[in-house]
Amino acid sequence: MRYANTTTICPLDLDYVLTIPWNTSDCRGYNQNPTNSSSGGAAGARSSCCQTLLSLYGVSLSHHLKNTSLFQLPDLPSSISCLDNFQQKLTSLSLPSALTSLCFDPLQFVISSNICAAIQTTADWSAKLGNSTAVDASCKPDLTDLSSCDACVAAGFRVQADLIAIDGNKSHSVDCFYFTVLYAAGIVNQYGPQSIGAVTCIFGLSVINPKKGSSNKRHSALLFGLIGSILAAIFVSSVLYLWWNRKNHVERKDEVGSTRPRRRPTTVSIWYKIEELERATDNFSTKNFIGRGGFGMVYKGTLSDGTVVAVKKVIESDIQQNDDFCNEVEIISTLKHRNLVPLRGCCVSENERFLVYDYMPKGNLEDRLFNGGDLPPLTWRQRKSVVVDVAKGLAYLHYGVKPAIFHRDIKATNILLDDDMKARVADFGLAKQNREGQSHLTTRVAGTHGYLAPEYALYGQLTEKSDVYSFGVVVLEVMCGRKALELSGGSPRGFLITDWAWSLVKEGKMEKVLDASLLRDDENPKEVMERFVLVGILCAHVMVALRPTIIEALKMLEGDIEVPPIPDRPTPLGHPSFSRGGNNNNFSISPALSGLHLNSGDMLR
Repeated sequence: MRYANTTTICPLDLDYVLTIPWNTSDCRGYNQNPTNSSSGGAAGARSSCCQTLLSLYGVSLSHHLKNTSLFQLPDLPSSISCLDNFQQKLTSLSLPSALTSLCFDPLQFVISSNICAAIQTTADWSAKLGNSTAVDASCKPDLTDLSSCDACVAAGFRVQADLIAIDGNKSHSVDCFYFTVLYAAGIVNQYGPQSIGAVTCIFGLSVINPKKGSSNKRHSALLFGLIGSILAAIFVSSVLYLWWNRKNHVERKDEVGSTRPRRRPTTVSIWYKIEELERATDNFSTKNFIGRGGFGMVYKGTLSDGTVVAVKKVIESDIQQNDDFCNEVEIISTLKHRNLVPLRGCCVSENERFLVYDYMPKGNLEDRLFNGGDLPPLTWRQRKSVVVDVAKGLAYLHYGVKPAIFHRDIKATNILLDDDMKARVADFGLAKQNREGQSHLTTRVAGTHGYLAPEYALYGQLTEKSDVYSFGVVVLEVMCGRKALELSGGSPRGFLITDWAWSLVKEGKMEKVLDASLLRDDENPKEVMERFVLVGILCAHVMVALRPTIIEALKMLEGDIEVPPIPDRPTPLGHPSFSRGGNNNNFSISPALSGLHLNSGDMLR
């Protein structure tokens, strides 16, 4: 919707847009006419650019909050004026001239009583939450420190959950997280919204190091937070945040007393001293930081014997006691399969716990698929190998060990690639063993948005089919060359790969689902590639009973059994909605993600 020009003066100071060294690359590669493009890349570029701009604009809004106590702008003319000013700054950086009009609706930044617990001012915030929240306690220090950043992000999600509970309307979850971000940067952080720590951690912006000319690692607090907020409406009431209390800290100190646990298992894993890991990682230097895994941060390290390893510093875990943690390590370290990342051992110090894995030199699947840079796209042979390797790794977890292990967080970043580009399933920090013949009902839903099976997200019902759903999403990412979940601008409507692929296949448009790079090579077996897509769609079906087991999926992939006809999805999951008429690349998130209208019995059978 277009709005008339206004002469109202914008109350925001946007000069920082020209001085903060934010990474403009997402928007430089942005296609100004995405509705005229049939490639998945246009929608992806738009989503990535709009997310970056929303984070950048948030810096000025947090300043405004600090100066006026208002979470949003006073009226529509002010919002229009500010977006015009914002666009002028972007244009002066030689960025496209219509970015703000394509990414934002001015109304989304106007103050309203109908969003997030009716909060409009900091006084409202204090009245609803009190004068001391988790964000106040965790987001004050320098957030360039990774541990401090991680604590701040976790606190943000806890405050968001509190706000949603107060509001009672889960559709306001995006606004509640957005307000939490503004409060953390504008009111709490002592270095201010424009500090590098706040910019990279709270707002999730990538910045350019002027000395090295390269991007810093992106702390994806806002980006993942906004994505997470979309899906938080599904299961936030079932999620329990399990945090260390003072009693547990005292117990751990009594148990440990040194760098080794009191009770040392005697089976497989290596028990490292903290000094060994500090030397290996140069005291966990930021230059050795390689990413976040489930419940922890991962560093590259080199042991004294020259072995290169990946060291995960565990930040949060279901495992509350060190003895239980050690036993869990022993279970994981006994798992030996060529499609699993080997766990070498662990370390338990007085206040910290670490897992040590073999280092995978080719990185993770998500980076190789979507952030490959100058590397050529993955070939059909490589993609086929990755999909089959992951299926074999999961089959081992489900059927090769007793009791079975459910991974709970199968996603592209948890699939690592070795020197030979063979895929290995990683990150068993979320793994759960299951008694034979029983499903697992949990009050703590773990996993990653876009990959979560609906019955697990909604009801905490965990079975082997929950992993199968996530596997199906990964298969679609590999075959389509698109991410599982993408936002459309600042709106909670966006792209969900399972709905998108299912809809196009049902319309007989398989060629629009397959990654264009796969279709350029006439030697690629189109029939086999289409079979992989169909298996992905079937595995990611909303109805548990209609998904195959991972063994059955593997047989379908290898052509040993036929893929059954793809069944319909129950209403409203099968109802496609497009944000722009006729453009399959701006497919909206299924209504199921904003309010599923199925009985639990229908979902689980």
